[in-house]
Amino acid sequence: MTTKTKSTGAGALPLNSILSGDCIEAMNSLPAASVDLIFADPPYNLQLKGDLHRPNNSLVDAVDDHWDQFDSFKAYDTFTRAWLKAAQRLLKPHGAIWVIGSYHNIFRVGSALQDQGYWILNDVVWRKSNPMPNFRGKRFTNAHETMIWASKSEGAKYTFNYEALKALNEGIQMRSDWVLPICNGGERLKDEKGDKAHPTQKPEALLHRVLVAATNPGDVVLDPFFGTGTTGAVAKKLGRDFIGIEREAAYREIAEKRISKVRRFDRASLEVTQGKRAEPRVPFGQVVERGLLSPGEELTSLNGRHRARIRADGTLVALDTKGSIHQVGARLEGAPSCNGWTYWHFRRDGQTVPIDLLRQQIRAEMQS
Repeated sequence: MTTKTKSTGAGALPLNSILSGDCIEAMNSLPAASVDLIFADPPYNLQLKGDLHRPNNSLVDAVDDHWDQFDSFKAYDTFTRAWLKAAQRLLKPHGAIWVIGSYHNIFRVGSALQDQGYWILNDVVWRKSNPMPNFRGKRFTNAHETMIWASKSEGAKYTFNYEALKALNEGIQMRSDWVLPICNGGERLKDEKGDKAHPTQKPEALLHRVLVAATNPGDVVLDPFFGTGTTGAVAKKLGRDFIGIEREAAYREIAEKRISKVRRFDRASLEVTQGKRAEPRVPFGQVVERGLLSPGEELTSLNGRHRARIRADGTLVALDTKGSIHQVGARLEGAPSCNGWTYWHFRRDGQTVPIDLLRQQIRAEMQS
């Protein structure tokens, strides 16, 4: 696996590597404020009692590994608070964390997150389109898991590619309930015996959505419970750097082989839809300064009912009202607000053209 380091001012960051050992110790060994996003799939503490059988009496391959065993809820809470504290130290000021869990643990994790000072942004329900049935028939089929998305602290900035998620959902605002299948078929990794390599392997589709939503190319994503490397595989495809931490040697070996076969998408393919807020700000005064429109030139409203003249400082005057392109438009229409860029038009070669065309021209030059 190709490994590179990034200087953070407090030491080198082992990018695109899988660290061995205890996740808390490993996180505490890394430079503070060096990670953009943490995706954590911690032990669920399922507290299973005895074997689970199907109706035909065959044994269900449930999660009974030693890493999911805790003596008590108190022991689990202590562990949770410790790794969340280490994670918070690692996050950049604008960083965020996603934690996934089931009803066995996610409420305890949520409480610990808030006690630690994280600020919960959303809980996202992953509704499984093909869940495992409830074989005992004594409860509802457990058909979902819950993810908590939280910023580092209250009021902290964070990445959210709203327009990209909307585009991913065919132009409809992405909701907080995601219907995706569990990991199966060819995506399900197997060990040398042909058994599941990991009992709770997450589907790549889930991580794809999380990373497109909450990171940008070049960001550093850390997974403290790396398992067989789904986070790393998806991060590599999407042009993000990753750091994995995994104490089980068998999982590390499988993850390394898996990620070595992954190829990063080309730069053009990594670009996503951006909202207008992400575009460079262009004051109307720049249009005037650059001579694209001149002081004294007349603008007309979209509906043709109002006219205003441009002043040298980029403000407009119309009748007895003066102000910005937005203020004057709103007052003339008697509206609480107005987007002056689309409201006001000018004449060129016999055509009526929105002034927003000039803003886009300046933006194109700024980004070239």
